[in-house]
Amino acid sequence: MDLQRTKDNLISILQILRWNKPSGRLILLIPAGWSLWLANNGQQNFSLIIKIALGGLLVSGFGCVANDLWDSEIDKEVSRTKERPLAANKLNKIMAFFILILLMIASLVLTISIKGEGAILSLSLAFLALPFILIYPSTKRWFKFPQFFLSICWGFAVLIPWAAVKGDLKSFVLLFCWLATIFWTFGFDTVYALADKKYDIKIGVNSSAIHLGSHTKKAVQLCYLCTSIFLGCSALLSDFDYLFWPIWFITSILMQRDTIKIFKRKEQCISLVSTHFRNQVIYGSLFLLGFIISK
Repeated sequence: MDLQRTKDNLISILQILRWNKPSGRLILLIPAGWSLWLANNGQQNFSLIIKIALGGLLVSGFGCVANDLWDSEIDKEVSRTKERPLAANKLNKIMAFFILILLMIASLVLTISIKGEGAILSLSLAFLALPFILIYPSTKRWFKFPQFFLSICWGFAVLIPWAAVKGDLKSFVLLFCWLATIFWTFGFDTVYALADKKYDIKIGVNSSAIHLGSHTKKAVQLCYLCTSIFLGCSALLSDFDYLFWPIWFITSILMQRDTIKIFKRKEQCISLVSTHFRNQVIYGSLFLLGFIISK
C-alpha cells in the first residue's frame, strides 16, 4: 500500500513539473541554445551547456509548480487542466510549496556554480527573473495579455547564457536574438491559449487569444515573421555562411504555413494546438541547427 502511494506521489510530482512533457522543456531550452551558440561564435563550452540545460529544466519545473499553485481552482474548470495534480487533489499544496522551494534553491546553486567574468551578471539576471516567473501565473487575472509577460520570462533564457559567456549584454546580436524569443513566445503561447479560450471567457480570466479577437491570426503571423527576421539579423551580424539561409527560409515558410493551417478551423481543439506547439519545437530546433552548421 505504501509502495503504491509512493509511486502515485512520484507520478504526481513528475506531472506537476511537466517533466513527462518534453516539448515544454525543449521550447525553453531552444532560445538558450540560440544565445549560447551566438555568444560563443560556434566554440562551445560543454560544461556551460550542461549547466544551462539543467537550469532550464529546473526553472521550467518551478515555473510550472508556481503556475499550478496560483491556478489550482481555475484548472478544475478547464478540460485541458482539470487532471493536473493540484486540481485533481492528487498532491497537496504543502508538498507543492516544498518542491517549489527545493527547485529554486537548486537553480540558485547551479547559477552560483557558473564561473568566469559573467558569473555575477548571470546571478543578478537569475534573481531578476525570479519575480517575473513567480508573478506570471497571476497575470491572467489583471493583465489583458499575459502571454507578453510570459515572453519576458522566456527572454531570460537568452540573457543569462549570453551573460555567462560574454560578461555583458552590450550586443546587437543579443538584442535581435532576445527580440526573436519575445515574439516567438508570444506567438506560440497565443496559439496555445486558443484551446482554453471558451473556458477563460467563462471563468473571466484574460489571454491574448481573447483580446486580439479577429486579429489573432495576423498577430501570430506577424510574431513568427518578426522571429525569422530578428534571427536572420543575428545571423547576419555573426557572419554566418550561406548554409544557414536555406534552413532559415524553409523554416520561416513552415511557421507561416502552420499558422494558416490552425486558423482554417472555426474552433482550435487541444490536439490541433498541441501539434502546432510541437511543430514550433521542431522549427526552433531547425533555426538552432542552422546556427550550428553555419559555424
